[in-house]
Amino acid sequence: MHLIRRLFSFRISNPTLSGLYYSFFWMMVGALILSFLLWSSGMKEQSLSRYIYVVHAVAAAFGGLVSGKRSGRRGWYQGGLTGILYGLMIIIIGFLALDSSLRLGDLLLIAAVIASGAIGGMFGVNLKNKS
Repeated sequence: MHLIRRLFSFRISNPTLSGLYYSFFWMMVGALILSFLLWSSGMKEQSLSRYIYVVHAVAAAFGGLVSGKRSGRRGWYQGGLTGILYGLMIIIIGFLALDSSLRLGDLLLIAAVIASGAIGGMFGVNLKNKS
């Protein structure tokens, strides 16, 4: 049984990459929830901008939490780095997919994900098991 668990386990050892992995996972969960809200209620797509910032901030916070927990030290740094990379990847994907230019909202997004990633990283370091 241990051999099967070891064969099918997937673990990223780099704290920043594992934080990015979890950030994108939680972003997809948030996008699914927002899509369900759009479908089930009378909400318009134009009113989603605040919720999108919340989804990205929560995703970066969870990514920073995982990053800080995996690193075990300097959680604000690991979480902030995860937030910076997450925000830049979101902006680059938006630029390539939608051909959008850089706006003030994008800089606000970068600031929000850096701050929430750093806060998540600080909490993540404290979740590390001290043996």
